[in-house]
Amino acid sequence: MAYLVGVLVFVVGIALSIALHEIGHLAPAKRFGVKCTQYMIGFGPTLWSTRRGETEYGVKAIPLGGYVRMVGMFPPQPGKRARADTTGRFGLLIEQARHDSAQEIGDELPERLFYTKPVWQKLVVMLGGPTMNLVIAVVLLTVWLCGIGLTAQTTTLKSVSQCILPVSAPADATCGADSRPAPAAQAGLKPGDTITSINGVRTTSWSQMQKAIRSGAGQPLTLGIERAGQALTIRATPQLDARNQLDADGNPVLDADGNPVLTKVGFLGVTPASTYQRQSVTDVPGVVWDGLTATAGVVLQIPSKMVGVVQSIGGGERDPNGPISVVGVGRLAGEVTSSSDTTTTDMVVQLLSLLVSLNMALFVFNLIPLLPLDGGHVAGALWEGVRRRWAQARGAADPGPVDVARALPLAYGVACVLLGFSAVLIFADVVNPVRLGG
Repeated sequence: MAYLVGVLVFVVGIALSIALHEIGHLAPAKRFGVKCTQYMIGFGPTLWSTRRGETEYGVKAIPLGGYVRMVGMFPPQPGKRARADTTGRFGLLIEQARHDSAQEIGDELPERLFYTKPVWQKLVVMLGGPTMNLVIAVVLLTVWLCGIGLTAQTTTLKSVSQCILPVSAPADATCGADSRPAPAAQAGLKPGDTITSINGVRTTSWSQMQKAIRSGAGQPLTLGIERAGQALTIRATPQLDARNQLDADGNPVLDADGNPVLTKVGFLGVTPASTYQRQSVTDVPGVVWDGLTATAGVVLQIPSKMVGVVQSIGGGERDPNGPISVVGVGRLAGEVTSSSDTTTTDMVVQLLSLLVSLNMALFVFNLIPLLPLDGGHVAGALWEGVRRRWAQARGAADPGPVDVARALPLAYGVACVLLGFSAVLIFADVVNPVRLGG
């Protein structure tokens, strides 16, 4: 039941994200007078619809997107209709699209047609969808950071190791007969202890405590402890051991092959407990920017990452940082809510994280300047503006709107590639899914 609740929350979240994305197109289009005949969530056969005024609102069977049908997307092409022997298959495809668009236009007034609108209005309409996804991501991220907070390691101990295991040992490894005892356990430290000072210096963060331990190999440390409301003093001596080398932010340093770099440092055998610390609203823009740049990097790597996804279908290892489909993200949402060692706050944070990542991905992905994505229409509008300015500067006649129909063969090609990627990712997420914790 908990698994289904997580999946349901994600499905509702993605449905609302798609619905609001399309409203981002619909609202400004109607505001500028464009006739919109359909607002649909999904593709394929219609499951439900209702008409309000001149617009049909509905839900379709395949919930992998949505669309707003605006009258006049393709400008008319002067001249005779093309023939098969003069234009070829692509030419006929373009002419058919123009013909269908003209049939839809009928006797509609020119000011109701999309292609007659000024460039700035076209940009507002086409950018409205991705912008809505960005707004959703920012709102959810603000709730997360300022209402709940980010996890921060504390000086309270979550666990105390009984022995010294290699850093490469799996999480479920146990101590053997020949394992060296861990200094923390030997000294009598227990989970739940809070380290208040080291060698008389008050400890205020885990990073401060970690530096003192790693640099104190072979040197007895006097630890001030708070245990169940009582103040204690314990002496423990870190032992020299091979551990991950850390950068300035406390993250493991990796070599050229992506493997952790080891270094000899002091080891005590304790792990910190974490808590949530609320952030300031002024921290949100920086986190949003970091998230967008990271998402853009992932999107740019999708073509190369697909090779690994295909290999994983045959039994290869699945890259946990590679692309996944909505099916895969839905499975992760289910795992989040069904995990026995996850608190309610942890569940909320991880579900918010999935929805923030989803909307950032929709924002970045839809800005790719290729049809049929929103970025393709944005690129067309920008090119139209450049052509008109250039003609105006030369004193030439207005070249008119950009003939978007000429890019339809490319649009169909891109759509086929995207559908292929989606099919491969969905299949991979069924047979070899990415799971929490790798």
